[in-house]
Amino acid sequence: MNERKTQVWAGVDAGKGHHWTAVVDETGATLWSKKVDNDESAILTALGEILDLADEVHWAVDISGTSSALLLALLAAHGQQAVYVPGGTVNRMSGAYRGEAKTDARDTYVIAETARHRNDFTAIDVPAQLAVDLALLTAHRTDLVADRVRMINRLRDVLTGVFPALERAFDYSAHKGALVLLTGYQTPAAIRRRGRARLTAWLANRGVRGADAVAETALAAAQAQQTALPGEDVAAQIVAELAGQLLALDDRMKRIDKQIRETFRSHPQAEIIDSLPGMGPILGAEFVVAVGDLSAYADAGHLASAAGLVPVPRDSGRRTGNLHRPKRYSRRLRRVFYMSAQTSMTREGPNRDFYLKKRGEGCQHIQAVIALARRRASVLWALLRDNRVFTPAPPVTQAA
Repeated sequence: MNERKTQVWAGVDAGKGHHWTAVVDETGATLWSKKVDNDESAILTALGEILDLADEVHWAVDISGTSSALLLALLAAHGQQAVYVPGGTVNRMSGAYRGEAKTDARDTYVIAETARHRNDFTAIDVPAQLAVDLALLTAHRTDLVADRVRMINRLRDVLTGVFPALERAFDYSAHKGALVLLTGYQTPAAIRRRGRARLTAWLANRGVRGADAVAETALAAAQAQQTALPGEDVAAQIVAELAGQLLALDDRMKRIDKQIRETFRSHPQAEIIDSLPGMGPILGAEFVVAVGDLSAYADAGHLASAAGLVPVPRDSGRRTGNLHRPKRYSRRLRRVFYMSAQTSMTREGPNRDFYLKKRGEGCQHIQAVIALARRRASVLWALLRDNRVFTPAPPVTQAA
């Protein structure tokens, strides 16, 4: 007669400097609880001790990002699979256990216990090199975009305090020529002294397209303000510095976008993903990072559900038929489908037709875009399954 296989559950409260790990048995009793440095030798020592506790170890981690990368890689190297337990779930489950103190040891115990009681958590797969490269590049790009938005807001705020007419004259988030102008001229008096002809030549020498139109707009703003405001000289220096930093940041973003495109093109199904209208290499790279292994999604519905595009019922008492966005979904994946849907419907074609159809049925703009995003998730899943590029017309099936 075969002996029953013993099993334990190991919960990991991951951190940058160390991980607190706790192991519980089938009764919920703690067998092992220690702080483990985020270091290869320390993790390997702890891993050996934990694997000796039982025949089978079920691992659960509350963070699947960079801080747990080394831990997850070492687990995978030893044939161990971890699941992801969201922090919100841990917080809700904490109330079911005695005590109100919040410590790493207690959080780790809750993670292990939660994994013991539930088997519906998503498994964490250690990504391949391509996915890691794209994850790093897209995360860096997101940071650069956030920096750019912050700097533009700061520039507009400072410029409004000394030259509001010029602040209103251009869209500084999209007009490179306006930023070039601000590197040299930031006050009404300076623009008036330069004059239209010389200002046009100055801009043209710096590669500004439509230099004459930019100079004309700037001069009109300068003529509209004859008063010099307090702090003008200091504000001018700040504006010039911010404009220069924004131009340099735009160059950095062009380089990172090129690197993302080149890396994305090496994906075996990049052509298929890119063929879907509105996707493109940047959102395509985001999709590759967010979706992981496509084989994890049994059908298109599972992919759409992972993106939060399939509403779930939340009935209460006599109220039935309430459908809401699920609480557990990939916000990054949802953003990919939503942004690509918005882009796709700006051009004539089946995506725009579907959007207009939904609007005609009474859907609001956001509702129609989400419906389109849900449809596109099904289309992309089918394309990747069949390994074929998108065509506006459905493929012709051959009769048997």
